[in-house]
Amino acid sequence: MELIQDTADLSAYLDADEVIDHHHPVVRATAARLAEDVADSYGYARAAYEFVRDRVPHSADAGDPRVTWRASDVLALRTGICHAKAHALAALLRAEDIPTALCYQRLTHDDGSGYVLHGLVAVRFRGAWHRQDPRGNKPGVDARFSLDGERLAWVPDPASGEADHPVLYAAPHPAVVGAMKAAPDRPHLWRTLPDAF
Repeated sequence: MELIQDTADLSAYLDADEVIDHHHPVVRATAARLAEDVADSYGYARAAYEFVRDRVPHSADAGDPRVTWRASDVLALRTGICHAKAHALAALLRAEDIPTALCYQRLTHDDGSGYVLHGLVAVRFRGAWHRQDPRGNKPGVDARFSLDGERLAWVPDPASGEADHPVLYAAPHPAVVGAMKAAPDRPHLWRTLPDAF
């Protein structure tokens, strides 16, 4: 699949906004801690990815009803769904000047009751974009940081109506952020997250 930037301006993938608030002290402090033990930007990207994947539990796996959407809140509260974790990882990477995009997959709900958009990121290394999924591993899910072939949580099944969205967004999609902001809790969010753009 060819990944398509939604803007030709690569600097847009370094921007901060209300969601990817990488100038926030919590984000900056987390980034500084992660940068202490690495030799280069690749090592930092891997460390940031593993931190978000492993140290910020997916709220559904943890049974946490709280909804976080702003990167600094995800890192401070250590909880979030896939989109929230993608926002946190994007903020940590952009804090260290690594271009990072938001991207999406359309997947079947775990219970087979329809579809949902799944959030992940893409990082720019070696002159190309590489998708990464910080959702968090569990039985049946083994996502890894990789620049040599994707190691995502899920591979969409086109026969089931699932799909990869090829667009690399500089900012989180407003339909996703709107649903997250409006949700009083995660069960409500499950009912209102969009399943397509």
